Amino acid sequence: MSDFFSNGWSIFIALTTLVSLLACLVLLVFASRRKPMAGDNSTGHVFDVDLVEMNNPLPMWWVVLFVLTVLFSLAYVYAFPGLGATPGSLGWTSRGELEADQAKVAASMAKVYAEYAQQPAEALSRDERAMAIGQRLFINNCATCHGSDARGSKGFPNLTDDDWLHGGTPEKIEETITLGRTGVMPPMAAAVGSASDVRDVANYVMSLSGDPHNPIAAAAGRKKFAACAACHGADGKGNQAIGAPNLADKTWLHGWGEAAIVAMIDHGKTNVMPAQGGRLTPAQIHLLAGYVWSLSQSRNTASR
Repeated sequence: MSDFFSNGWSIFIALTTLVSLLACLVLLVFASRRKPMAGDNSTGHVFDVDLVEMNNPLPMWWVVLFVLTVLFSLAYVYAFPGLGATPGSLGWTSRGELEADQAKVAASMAKVYAEYAQQPAEALSRDERAMAIGQRLFINNCATCHGSDARGSKGFPNLTDDDWLHGGTPEKIEETITLGRTGVMPPMAAAVGSASDVRDVANYVMSLSGDPHNPIAAAAGRKKFAACAACHGADGKGNQAIGAPNLADKTWLHGWGEAAIVAMIDHGKTNVMPAQGGRLTPAQIHLLAGYVWSLSQSRNTASR
């Protein structure tokens, strides 16, 4: 009922519930006092020549059970929240029940995570059981954005390579999971210059990573790139301290090519990695960070 702006709905539901329960008893009394319309204990109604509607009393067991049901319902709405916003005499709530169940599960799982809480990421990556738990944590909490294989998609970073906006150490990964990240690329078209200048800068950015580009436009865009150097550096290799991407590699989070880079310069982009510190315990985050770190390590080891 907290979704409503006043307690009018709460009062309406409470009154409707009580009136409905009392009406059941009134209906029972009314039906029991109904008199036969004919001398043979019938209502006087005959169907299909010989089908007579009788007015026999209800069985006593049925009446007792009906009354007990109504009384039980009254006791239930008194003890539990059944009358609008009234909490009930026992103080029970579905939220409280959920939190109690979650606390029980957390207590039982705390013993499992405690075993790994003090182990460094290197040790965790060699423990098959720890990695299996980490993978389950990842699938349940991270796969929606980064994919079940952690390779991400457009706008969502690939966690299996060695390209990290804020650093790929276990400590940095744990910090990112706990606190989240907000990456902001402001619109830079006005700072760069005309639409032609923006295209030149886009070609210069592509030249940094060796992607196909217009060399004449790239040469013209080199000076205009100064507007971007404050974040990405004069060499375009980014700055992990502020999460500025490296533009000199071949990793493109939001698409590559002149059109994609021009759109980024013109309109900017805001990316949000939501904080998980309120959803996961520190021990879970530690194990999850170890699993994420291991993904890029196994990829790098295999490529050497």
